[in-house]
Amino acid sequence: MSSALTDLCRYPIVQAPMAGGASCPQLVAAVSEAGGLGFLAAGYKTADGMYQEVKQLRGLTSRPFGVNLFMPQAGQPDAAAVEVYRHQLAGESSWYDTPLGDPDAGRDDGYEAKLAILLDDPVPVVSFTFGCPARETLDAFARAGTFTVVTVTSPEEAQVAQYAGADAVCVQGVEAGGHQGTHRDDPEGDGSGTGLLALLGQVREAVRIPMVAAGGLMRGSQIAAVLTAGAAAAQLGTAFLVCPESGANILHKQAMTNPLFTRTELTRAFSGRPARGLVNRFMREHGPYAPAAYPEVHHLTSGLRKAAAAAGDPQGMALWAGQGHRLARELPAGQLVEVLNAELQAAVAGLAPREAS
Repeated sequence: MSSALTDLCRYPIVQAPMAGGASCPQLVAAVSEAGGLGFLAAGYKTADGMYQEVKQLRGLTSRPFGVNLFMPQAGQPDAAAVEVYRHQLAGESSWYDTPLGDPDAGRDDGYEAKLAILLDDPVPVVSFTFGCPARETLDAFARAGTFTVVTVTSPEEAQVAQYAGADAVCVQGVEAGGHQGTHRDDPEGDGSGTGLLALLGQVREAVRIPMVAAGGLMRGSQIAAVLTAGAAAAQLGTAFLVCPESGANILHKQAMTNPLFTRTELTRAFSGRPARGLVNRFMREHGPYAPAAYPEVHHLTSGLRKAAAAAGDPQGMALWAGQGHRLARELPAGQLVEVLNAELQAAVAGLAPREAS
């Protein structure tokens, strides 16, 4: 690993920031205490909510950790398309006896307020999803002593991040669970994402800054593969989602290995942006018609998803999951970090050439 990343964690294992509750302080602390790098997800939280979680986390661990921010969304979606989708969801509203949300509830996710807090009271690492911050922002974090990471899904996005002054890029393959962190949401590109190993090779030749690899990773042998491909560390989300410390809904955790859910797909059904999850009824019925409108669709469906969870109905929930979800292991987070590292070391030893006898 690069020296800067080595200083942050004992093992090259990063727990992905999973917005929506999974990446709670208890999970992050357990991962960091075990030698990995835990990440809080500030997405969908208020600035004060983020601050309170950082404060709570600092009471649980003195080890380095990260905070992930969603970049504000540029442009405006097609309001007519959003309205059509609202009408389509009317049946869901009746079924779960809950009103649809306000699609105009905000597009910036409290970004500026969160930046102000993190610059005033710095944390070890800040990462960004759905775009790249301005150079002034990354320079400000550098002056504060914060290591910065920008999520990228192409070599071009990686070059933008390097030029802007990011310390590293998180290279996200199409296998990854949850939202694709593309900088520009282009509906014409739906389904055309690049697999992680191919993407790592492309990004490695495009930039000089360290890469963190993300996308479907569930075993230490896979971590060894991405390190061999040039990554400095591996980021895992779905693997940690099922840990007892995770704040994910129990129905979400159980679905990872439930034979009822056999595959994942990228869908706009729940948020208006491509995100990978387990295929369920809601995704099948509404995915083909969901517009490219994030976060408007997210706001529309937020209440429906909560109502489905309250009703014990995983068929109406956003069951974000990477392609390796069937390999999930319900281990305490600290133990999972140790198991992953042991598997990594075994894989590295197996890859090492034998000495001549």
